[in-house]
Amino acid sequence: MRPQNLVGRKPGGPDGTTVSFYDEIGGHETFVRLVDAFYDGVAADDGLRPMYPEGDLGPAKERLRMFLEQYWGGPTTYSEQRGHPRLRMRHASFKVNPDARDRWLTHMRAAVDSLGLPPAQHGLLWDYLERAAHSMLNTFED
Repeated sequence: MRPQNLVGRKPGGPDGTTVSFYDEIGGHETFVRLVDAFYDGVAADDGLRPMYPEGDLGPAKERLRMFLEQYWGGPTTYSEQRGHPRLRMRHASFKVNPDARDRWLTHMRAAVDSLGLPPAQHGLLWDYLERAAHSMLNTFED
């Protein structure tokens, strides 16, 4: 089964085809910029950095980029390499409390803002990321 774009497509291509949000905002390069900016913040965050046990953040950056690209209508590389996203299951081994969520959101907000997207596209992207962060909460303990 090929994963589908979860947010839909809309008419708008030059030949009457549909255009994904992924393509609309600049495709791969935009998602690379987003994820790079996000992980620049994570790398300097003493509260979040320990949640990324790899020596460098490269593998985590690649996974997040692939996931977001697929979610927004780009290549399905994430599912081809890793299977179903299962976000809550994949994050269950980490203590995702309100502080971790808020730190994640702080860095992601700065990353989204750095893209300079038009307001409607910025809002759509930010709304999804904010909801996703809240859904990852798995404890209220410090």
